[in-house]
Amino acid sequence: MTEEFQDKCLKSDQKFKDSLAKRPERKVEFTTVSGLPVKRVYWPWDTPNFDLEKDLGIPGSYPFTRGVQPNVYRGRFWTMRQYAGFGSAEATNTRFKYLIEQGQTGLSVAFDLPTQIGYNSDHELAAGEVGKVGVAIDTVEDLKLLFNGIDLGVVSTSMTINSPAAILLAMYIVAAEEEGADLGKLRGTIQNDILKEYPARGTYIFPPRPSMRIITDIFAFCNQHVPQWNTISISGYHIREAGSTAVQEVAFTLANGIAYVEAAIKAGLNVDAFGERLSFFFNAHQDFFEEIAKFRAARRMWARIMKERFGATNPRAMMLRFHTQTAGCTLTAPQPDNNVVRVAYQALSAALGGTQSLHTNSRDEAYALPSQESVQIALRTQQIVAYETGVADTVDPMAGSYFVEGLTNEIEKLALEYIKKIDEMGGAVKAVECGFIEQEIQDSAYKFQKAVESGDQVIVGVNRFQTVGASPKDLLKVDPKVRQNQIQKLDRIYAERDSDTVKKALEELRKAALGTDNLMPPILDAVRKRVSLGEICDVLRSVFGEYLHASHC
Repeated sequence: MTEEFQDKCLKSDQKFKDSLAKRPERKVEFTTVSGLPVKRVYWPWDTPNFDLEKDLGIPGSYPFTRGVQPNVYRGRFWTMRQYAGFGSAEATNTRFKYLIEQGQTGLSVAFDLPTQIGYNSDHELAAGEVGKVGVAIDTVEDLKLLFNGIDLGVVSTSMTINSPAAILLAMYIVAAEEEGADLGKLRGTIQNDILKEYPARGTYIFPPRPSMRIITDIFAFCNQHVPQWNTISISGYHIREAGSTAVQEVAFTLANGIAYVEAAIKAGLNVDAFGERLSFFFNAHQDFFEEIAKFRAARRMWARIMKERFGATNPRAMMLRFHTQTAGCTLTAPQPDNNVVRVAYQALSAALGGTQSLHTNSRDEAYALPSQESVQIALRTQQIVAYETGVADTVDPMAGSYFVEGLTNEIEKLALEYIKKIDEMGGAVKAVECGFIEQEIQDSAYKFQKAVESGDQVIVGVNRFQTVGASPKDLLKVDPKVRQNQIQKLDRIYAERDSDTVKKALEELRKAALGTDNLMPPILDAVRKRVSLGEICDVLRSVFGEYLHASHC
């Protein structure tokens, strides 16, 4: 760039200021949804220390800013993995098969609330909740029904489960064993990310420190026995849904990731081995360019953290591979068809950001679990982005944009400041226990809501461009008999299994929990003997206790 041209650019800024009197801008201050300032125009000098090799690099190579594969989607598209689960295992199995018929390329399981917090369907606290926000899974027999007719040795499955993740993984393994599948070829992911549950989502059972032990036990077991399984999906999605900014989503997610890596290394695991099986889960929110920059910044930051902080030498252990879900918190009940448009732009930002896997939300989810018609539209949205828009034909098409590169750098800088603060507090576990992360999220959520209520943040159809219309029809309704049917299945299993064998399996699990042995083998043994999820969790509760939500500083 010549000095003459740079001088012209600077003069254009003054010319612009002179014209403001005639053509005032829409508002005084332009920012992203997260509050980052947005300039009128971006120039090369807005990224003054940008190093093409160090900061951008080559696709598929460190620091992976441009993607974890050299050809990204030119080889194959991202996995189209629609999140599904409601009512019984049989009903969800029908939905899975429908989605596969419609072109979905991976499964993603939503579990009901009792399953997520470790209660069987017959527990008194499960009343009114069985099958409502996901599928009810009490024993391995339910899981076998969930995947009936689906080859577990071929399909890739993601399970959004955290506190009881070890138990659901054990059920999946036992179901695969009894189907005759090769465990060495099982592919999928358990979320298994407990640290984000405490400040952002709430489906925790045990305190953070024993929960961290369970997680590292899963790492060690899978590394030896289920080598292609992703042992954790470190989730920023729920942090963002709870109200965080994009910067906080990246910072808190990677801080949690650091805590998991530290715990695994302390447990004697090799960072170059278990690092390959770490995966991430991010939100595709509404600010298009900020989201693209967020994905690129997170990828670069994680590569540097793994290499410089933990000494990883295996490039695959430095890769931030991530699943994306469009932002449920942006879906509106007024004018629900607008949600189709929102989801399309969010899906596009995920593709431009280089996601490995994507779920697109359905238009009616502000009212209920999605109907079959809405699910089809959501899946078709992904397919149109992949096959019709051309965005998948070249690698990282946003690279070199002064705006996107500037945003990427800004998000990285601010996220690193958060991580430094968390390090100074003693790490993510301590930051969770002290309530720091939760308070930061709450403050951001409050600020955003105030902007919506004042009209500074426009939500089309909610605080501007409102219309009066009828609610959508044909909403999905969960059969109220689901709990009754689950209880009948449980009673049958209780009657048919050997009670002495069950008692012995639970006692072996208790001994392992009181000691230091890996918990996965006794959990697997219990699952094989048809011990239920609730019974296993009760034993662990008796040893580890339950987490009470309060500051522990």
